Amino acid sequence: MMMSRMSFGRHVFAIGGNVNTAKICGVNVEVTLLKVYILAGALAGLAGAMLTSRAYAGNPTFGNMWELDAIAAAVIGGTSLAGGVDSVPMCIVGALIIGVMNKGLNMLGVDPYWQQIIKGMIIIGAVLLDAQKRKKA
Repeated sequence: MMMSRMSFGRHVFAIGGNVNTAKICGVNVEVTLLKVYILAGALAGLAGAMLTSRAYAGNPTFGNMWELDAIAAAVIGGTSLAGGVDSVPMCIVGALIIGVMNKGLNMLGVDPYWQQIIKGMIIIGAVLLDAQKRKKA
């Protein structure tokens, strides 16, 4: 809703598509990016506090390699790594797929090293599909 109905969301979307075009259209790129970084930092801090409260301890290694899961969820959800295309509901579906896959691989006893390789292969496959889709369009 924020991305389509608020000017801040439209500015973020424009910057994600093409920074130079956003500047030409009158978007203050520096201020918008600063707001995005502040929002991302605040949400990361909130997530860290919630994870720490859930685990009853703070550990700097919590969340190692979770960025790969986030990228995989977005790519599986249909977000283009070339920028400018978003689909929040599909990213949620991608996150659910990655979560189910993580739990399934853990239950099967697959080594964490191989789990990362499998996720990387899924990302590569999704990027290749996106490239083919862009080539046809």
